Amino acid sequence: MWYVVYSQDVENSLPLRKKTRSAHLARLQQLSDEGRLLVAGPCPAIDSTDPGEAGFTGSVVIADFTSLEEAQAWAAADPYMDAGVYEQVTVKPYLKVLP
Repeated sequence: MWYVVYSQDVENSLPLRKKTRSAHLARLQQLSDEGRLLVAGPCPAIDSTDPGEAGFTGSVVIADFTSLEEAQAWAAADPYMDAGVYEQVTVKPYLKVLP
């Protein structure tokens, strides 16, 4: 089943994101390589595709897991969690309807 992982950043998270980005992206790439990633990306802090130093306010990942518990465990092991990027993470089941 699909699960949405919505993560909210701490204030001024950009330096922490930059330091840990490669490890964070490697985990997402693994999901993609396994055909389990629907979409993933950050939420810019401003209305721009390149927010620069304004940074980001969070991230969205929609991926396939066998259970809510597995999705929660995956989210809890994100390098951004260990680095202190995320203040809060919400994991919920997701039903893809369109397209």
